[in-house]
Amino acid sequence: MLESSDSVLCMDCIEELPFTHFFEKEDNPVKEIFYGRILVAHAGSALFFTKDSPVQRLLFALKYQNDKHAGLFLGALLAQSLAETDWIKEVDWIVPLPLHRKRERKRGYNQSTVICSKLSEILGIPMNNDMVERAVYTETQTHKTREARWQSMQTVFKVKNEDALRGKHVLLVDDVLTTGATMEVCGSEILKIKDTKLSIATAAYAL
Repeated sequence: MLESSDSVLCMDCIEELPFTHFFEKEDNPVKEIFYGRILVAHAGSALFFTKDSPVQRLLFALKYQNDKHAGLFLGALLAQSLAETDWIKEVDWIVPLPLHRKRERKRGYNQSTVICSKLSEILGIPMNNDMVERAVYTETQTHKTREARWQSMQTVFKVKNEDALRGKHVLLVDDVLTTGATMEVCGSEILKIKDTKLSIATAAYAL
């Protein structure tokens, strides 16, 4: 599944990447983050994120060095992990966690959309980056606690196309999961739409 054109690492380096194998287990640390908060059908991350690691360098290159190839590579790795599950066939839409247009203009793209574009291409599931918007600009959440993030994000996300989401199974995707608060708030807006089902996937999981 991982073609040579996707790779930004040598094959030996790829074999050394810290895959989580979370998607192979229904109850895993990513899904547990959302227990008692929002109803998540399935959840997981492809890779462990640690400091001074190839995974951190890939994410840094994607977010701050205008390196979309790093994002496409991460998307291919995430697709490889998800393809091993049975439930991925039930997903109707892949939805990247939205960036506020101000931050997207500054960066030049939404890093989650880059990951999702490769995910959609490999898995054959349509991506839609216009269903949910980040309507309120927030400062970086990196150094905040889960509770502080959750409080600051309460009015940030807005569903733009309820009809397209109604009755659908949505896979919400981001680059890295830390506290899960941002995904929780965005996911809760999606779940307000009647008969929607939510699953969550990220390229990396921060210990």
